[in-house]
Amino acid sequence: MATIEAHDLRQRIRRFRVLIMGRANAGKTTILQKVCNTMDQPEIYDTQGNKIDTAIVESSIKRGNHNITNEMVFKSDPAFVFHDSCGFEAGSEEEFKTMKKFISERAHATKLEERIHVIWYCIPMDDHCRTFQRLEEKFFQECDTGHVPVVVVFTKCEALHPVAYGEIKKQLQGVSGEERSKRIAEGVEELFTKTDVLDWLCSPKNRARPKSYVRLQNLNKPNTNCDTLLESTTLALDDKELRLCLVSTQKSNLELCIKCAIATLVDRADKQIDYG
Repeated sequence: MATIEAHDLRQRIRRFRVLIMGRANAGKTTILQKVCNTMDQPEIYDTQGNKIDTAIVESSIKRGNHNITNEMVFKSDPAFVFHDSCGFEAGSEEEFKTMKKFISERAHATKLEERIHVIWYCIPMDDHCRTFQRLEEKFFQECDTGHVPVVVVFTKCEALHPVAYGEIKKQLQGVSGEERSKRIAEGVEELFTKTDVLDWLCSPKNRARPKSYVRLQNLNKPNTNCDTLLESTTLALDDKELRLCLVSTQKSNLELCIKCAIATLVDRADKQIDYG
């Protein structure tokens, strides 16, 4: 991507806007910190660009009040702006309606910069027997996200390992370390498949079906990252300009840049074939 092209994109789409969703303790803040390569907390702004005291925001959330229109920005990577759905998952129908209205308005905003460009929906796997709450199901069943892709993020997948180990513990006696790891990994895959979560998410009955999904684990450890999430998001974007905008925020991620370039070339080739 030429430098001038990246500069022009920055003028047109100054920031990549993400709505992150999921219940409390789903690991949302950790994901945002990993994406922006920081351990700091975000600065919070209202829709007019006025900075809000973080203590005031936290106090409001504890009282059950949360403004989804507030923007979260990390100093380490101001090219991203995040919105948090915090509250609706375990809240009231009124909060659900507020979230639904926000998505509808921002999915169809006139200015590309003001739209939400992707939705990251976080589903923790530390309670794999109870994957969804009622209002979470309503999101997928009822929300029209327009052209905004939904990327489902399965978090805390490391919680499946001890469960898988417990189910085959006796069978692992006397086996080599390599074979042991292989069988536990197979058990984790079987556990994940048994949840039927992907089949449910992709059901034709749902309005908000995910464009892709990723599984993240051990994000509490310092040597982990969210590169797979960024890659999945990039490839989920149909708009070439948005795709380039996201990649331009990750200049140091050479692998992501290469994959984006290949995807763009494939798209162009497909269009040439379609149009003869």
